[in-house]
Amino acid sequence: MELLGNLTLILLATTIVGHFSTRIGIPAVIGQLLVGIVLGPAMLGWLHLTHGLEGFAEIGVIVLMFIAGLESDLQLLKRYLKPSVFVAILGVIVPVLGTFWVAELYHLPLTESLFLGVIFAATSVSISVEVLKEMNALSSREGTTILGAAVVDDVLAVVILSVLVSTTGTAVGGHTSSNLLVTTLMQIVYFVAIYFVVKWLAPYMAKMGTRLLIPMGETLMAIILCFGMAYVAELVGLSDVVGAFFAGIAISQTSVKSTVDRHIEPVGYAVFIPVFFVSIGLNMDFNGLGKQIGFILVLTVVAVVSKLVGAGGGAKLAGFSWLSSTAVGAGMVSRGEMALIIAQIGYQAKLMSPVRYSAIVAAIILATLVAPFLLRWTMNQVTKGQKDRSKVRPLKD
Repeated sequence: MELLGNLTLILLATTIVGHFSTRIGIPAVIGQLLVGIVLGPAMLGWLHLTHGLEGFAEIGVIVLMFIAGLESDLQLLKRYLKPSVFVAILGVIVPVLGTFWVAELYHLPLTESLFLGVIFAATSVSISVEVLKEMNALSSREGTTILGAAVVDDVLAVVILSVLVSTTGTAVGGHTSSNLLVTTLMQIVYFVAIYFVVKWLAPYMAKMGTRLLIPMGETLMAIILCFGMAYVAELVGLSDVVGAFFAGIAISQTSVKSTVDRHIEPVGYAVFIPVFFVSIGLNMDFNGLGKQIGFILVLTVVAVVSKLVGAGGGAKLAGFSWLSSTAVGAGMVSRGEMALIIAQIGYQAKLMSPVRYSAIVAAIILATLVAPFLLRWTMNQVTKGQKDRSKVRPLKD
């Protein structure tokens, strides 16, 4: 009963707020995040992140990233692999250095300083995906690079986290320093296996789905592949969203792509995805943050600027224009669930103090709230620039 009541309240609030957000030109996802903050522990206290809501939210981000993979153009991802790697590498190095400097400025212990850098190295592309989808820019040069870079970014963040955990001798998720090599090898095998999934397994499952004598057989097989790849990704120490994204790409190469896309979006956007975005807001808690307001603001500014400069600089090195580079950087600013998950892992592994945990979560959410506005504005500038260039382009004889 509690879960049903919570879901009813969330869906009612996100529907109303999403409608008016879109009407006044604000990304609907911002309204959903604010619903979580207003109705959650931070303000009214009507909603709390129960196990049931966490389950719905987890499915929401998996479905969202599956849809992103499904709507991604594999040829474009291959074409923009080089800039994606540039964007990801610099988009990790600069935030790690920037947030490490903030930690040193506030005299945090060395281990905590390093871990703070890992938290803000991660990128949560799910919110950027939603904004790009609203703007019909998911398959643009900038959108494709953001998607590709986010995948590489998450892998780098997981590797750095694994190394940090192993060097501090703390077990996280059952992985200790003794089996770090095994975990790394398993992750390499996982990425190699993706090729075989795209080449053979996904087409076979799609074909089986068309032969099933049940409604929506193709979609059911696609969801089985999505959840299966997300589950195995978690088993080898990667994020489940990485598995879901590649499952979407695999299905996008089959003949059932349009059918699955048409069926999966209503399922995701009707229930699971709104719950996911609300859950991010529910992580905000204002208790005891008054004394750390300076730390939160400095950390938020550095988190935003370092991703913008690092990822944007990577795009510029890869040959993008200044406007496009800024848009790519803006698309990588959001930390969202990836940073929250890493922060939770570090908190459980005692890599960070409870005193700083709430402040860090607050900075993550503030950076996440800024990201959609920044991405929408920069992408609008890119579109405007493209239109201006097309107007002044001379006519050919």
